Formats: sequence, C-alpha cells, structure tokens
Amino acid sequence: QVLLVESGGGSVQAGGSLTLSCVASGNINGRCMGWFRQAPGKEREGVARIQFDGTPIYADSVKGRFAISRDNVKRTLSLQMNGLKPEDTATYYCAAGRVGYHRDCEKPPYWGEGTLVTISS
Repeated sequence: QVLLVESGGGSVQAGGSLTLSCVASGNINGRCMGWFRQAPGKEREGVARIQFDGTPIYADSVKGRFAISRDNVKRTLSLQMNGLKPEDTATYYCAAGRVGYHRDCEKPPYWGEGTLVTISS
C-alpha cells in the first residue's frame, strides 16, 4: 500500500497557473501514477497519467496546457497547469497503481484526499 498526499491547490483567475504536487509514502518505481479530478455534480475523470516508462497521457481537455512529471527518487508526482479555465475547477486527486500492474493505470487502487482548484473568470 502507498499513501498519497496532494498539495498546491488554490484559487486563481482564468489564464493563470498552478502546480500540484503529490508525495507518496513509499516507492513509486514501477507504478503508474496519475491525476484525476472531480467537479461538483460531475463524475471523476482522468486528467493525466504517466506510465512506467515515463510516457505521459493527457485528457484532450488539458492537452497543451498541463504537464505531468514524476520524480521516482523523491517519490513525487507533479502537475503543472497553465492557461487555466473556469471549467478546470475541481478537486484534483493523485492516484497510484500497484507495482507492475498496467491495468491500474486507468483504475488505480490508491488515492490521495484531493486538493481543491478553483478558477474564476
């Protein structure tokens, strides 16, 4: 099991930037890591994930604006968010898969508590 703690959420105006960070309690080598978000009244959706080999995958809605990165030594996952829009308002969750489990990339078993991002127009 791995515990995840997010930070970096906040309130910014449209067009602004935020960087979310996630620290894991244990090893993240060999784990698929990702960011998800859930807006009020909507289902949770995948935002970005990073595969075992470091390949990033983004939702169409954030391509070109968000960048995901991982540091296996520091056990951290980051999400740089630029050009923020009001529709990006949501609680953002860091998630991790089990070591070596590819199928966990889309349905990770480990989740943080979330950090709230609010974008005003």
